Amino acid sequence: MKRKLLWRWRRNPLRRRSDRVETWIVLVTWIVALAGGLLAGEAAGSAMEDDLTTRRAAVHSVSAVLTENADRTPAVTADGTGGTVRAKVRWTAPDGSTRTGVTRTEPGRTAGSPVTVWIDRRGDLQRAPLTAGEATLQSALTGVLVAVGTGAVAFGCGRLARLRLDRRRMRDWEAEWARVAPSGGRT
Repeated sequence: MKRKLLWRWRRNPLRRRSDRVETWIVLVTWIVALAGGLLAGEAAGSAMEDDLTTRRAAVHSVSAVLTENADRTPAVTADGTGGTVRAKVRWTAPDGSTRTGVTRTEPGRTAGSPVTVWIDRRGDLQRAPLTAGEATLQSALTGVLVAVGTGAVAFGCGRLARLRLDRRRMRDWEAEWARVAPSGGRT
C-alpha cells in the first residue's frame, strides 16, 4: 500500500519534467485545501463568534408599553416571522427621553400592555440578539462554509493548473510526433 501511495515520487527514467510538476501541483493542492480550509474555517468561525458576542453585549432589554392595539392575526411573511405582529411601542432611553418605535409582539395584545424591547446604548431599537447557543451554531456553520469554500477554490485552482499542464503536454506530444512521424501520410 505504501508503494502505491508514493508512486508519483518513484525514480523512473521515463518520467518527464511535467510529471514532477504535476506531482507538486497535486501535493500543494491537497495541503492548501486541507490546511488552508481548516485555518480559514476556524478564523471565520472565531470572527463570527466574536462579532455576535460584541453585538450581544452592545444591546440590553428594557420594558416598553404598547401605544396601540396589536393586530389579532399575524401575517405570514417571507422571513418566517408569522407568529408575531408589528406594533408601536414607547420606552424610556438611557438619557431619560421617551422614544417610540415599531417592534414585533404577540398578536392580540392591547394598548398599555408591557413588552420587552432591545435597545443599544443610544436608546435606539434593535433586534433581539441571538442566544449563546444560536450564536455558536451560526459561527460553526459559517466556519464550515468557509472551510468548504476554501477547499473547493484550492481544488479548482489545482484542477485548472493540471488542465493547463495537460494541454501543454499534448502540444509537446503533437510537436514531437510531427517531428518523428513517418512521412507520406501513413501512420
